[in-house]
Amino acid sequence: MDKFPLTKLGYEMLEQELKKRKGVERPNIIAEIAEARAKGDLSENAEYSAAKEKQSFNEGRIQELEAVISRAQIIDPTKMSGDIVRFGATVLVANTDTDEESEYQIVGDYEADIEKNKISLSSPLARALIGKEIGDIAEYLAPSGKKSYEIIEVKWL
Repeated sequence: MDKFPLTKLGYEMLEQELKKRKGVERPNIIAEIAEARAKGDLSENAEYSAAKEKQSFNEGRIQELEAVISRAQIIDPTKMSGDIVRFGATVLVANTDTDEESEYQIVGDYEADIEKNKISLSSPLARALIGKEIGDIAEYLAPSGKKSYEIIEVKWL
């Protein structure tokens, strides 16, 4: 069985989601199904069908979260150090063409969120950054073409 690398924060967020889905969402959906069932003929009851579909999605997500959590390899970036980019690092980079700076944290697939500048370990940019150190140039092929970034700083937050 493969392990899923997660930061400590990412693991805690997945645990919170699982707890909410089991303790809040599941009972609410069961109540919705019971309410829709009480309205009569299930074959023409759109509310019943929608609630059952919602239940199916929720239960699927619960199973997925349980699988990820049970196989999680928790890595706490605050306990790491060094100038070499590894999983959990927050990396300040500068685009070599535009000098525009960006900061990304390399995280597990299940906690990646580009809006929060958390990129997946398996993303092309993260793969290009891993193993490099301050001053190195990381190159990768993006959908818009070849990109190059100079590593300015490596932090462990």
